Amino acid sequence: MSITPLYTTSALATGGREGRAETADGALSVALVTPKELGGAGGDGTNPEQMFAAGYAACFLSALKAVARGQKIKVPDTATAKAEVSIGKRADDGFALQVAITVDLPGLEADTADQLISAAHEVCPYSHATRGNIDVTVGRA
Repeated sequence: MSITPLYTTSALATGGREGRAETADGALSVALVTPKELGGAGGDGTNPEQMFAAGYAACFLSALKAVARGQKIKVPDTATAKAEVSIGKRADDGFALQVAITVDLPGLEADTADQLISAAHEVCPYSHATRGNIDVTVGRA
């Protein structure tokens, strides 16, 4: 699938899971550590799964707000999206991800919230990129 890029960015990682990652503009610069659950030392720093979760959650909530705006539905200022990213072994000894997204839309009727969540999952670029590649579930908090 070809796109006409509206925005492009890049990040450089050094040292893998025990190194650093930084965006080209320097807005993000983080130490990387492997979680104890994956055999690392843990400690101060972040990991790819945390960064993916943050990006997916932010993008999903923005997609939901765009869908709602198009339908003239006011999304509460206190709305949140949480992406829980898991990494684990596949049957073939490789690794894979799975994601569970939960959205809290205080004050909206359940049917309206469910419809917005479903529509957001269709238009969110992260959802599109992962569709058919990893297990992603979406729902209300």
